[in-house]
Amino acid sequence: MNVIFDWTFAWEILPKLGAALWVTIQATVLGMLLAITLGLVLALLRRAPWRVVSWPVALVVEFVRSTPLLVQMYFLFYVLPTLGLGMSALTTGVLALGLHYAAYCSEVYRAGLESVPRGQLEAATALNLSPWRTSLDVVLPQAIPPVVPALGNYLIAMFKDTPLLSAITVVELLQESKIIGSATFRYTEPLTLVGLMFLVLSLAAAWGVRRLEHYLKRVQGGAR
Repeated sequence: MNVIFDWTFAWEILPKLGAALWVTIQATVLGMLLAITLGLVLALLRRAPWRVVSWPVALVVEFVRSTPLLVQMYFLFYVLPTLGLGMSALTTGVLALGLHYAAYCSEVYRAGLESVPRGQLEAATALNLSPWRTSLDVVLPQAIPPVVPALGNYLIAMFKDTPLLSAITVVELLQESKIIGSATFRYTEPLTLVGLMFLVLSLAAAWGVRRLEHYLKRVQGGAR
């Protein structure tokens, strides 16, 4: 009788999948840190009063959003080295994920920034606050909390997009499961474990985002 799921084999391959999972987590966390930071910069630049700044930024954002992530990965990994900008596969993957999702995060930030009542800006001007202090103390504390759920969705989406890194030779979680399957001719156990790992970490990330959202709401409510 053939065993559909071999628990002994599953325990044997778990350390290899765990090492690959760490690569996936690294790519996701570093890519998201780049995305939320660069996304905020892009959103602020796009709202700049000077068209010479806002229009090129808007063009870049729309270009990145309108082209596939996989194509961007290929470009960074295979074209940039010909220009003398070679990077490791993982670094290239993190950069590709960060740049791609920064374009989406910038639109989320822009919606949050535009939701701040104009009266708040007028009050800051009346108080003779500098543009920097106005952004830091008035605009961002009101704009960021409402967009946390959307940013959390992009975090989970980025995590699920990490299998694309295998296209540029990064051995992430799914790629490791395929390597194990091709070597042992058993795909049920590695793919099942990979699916469970993605599910558990996605749910954990969603729970963490909800907790952060509630915390920011309490802080914002206490500040009032």
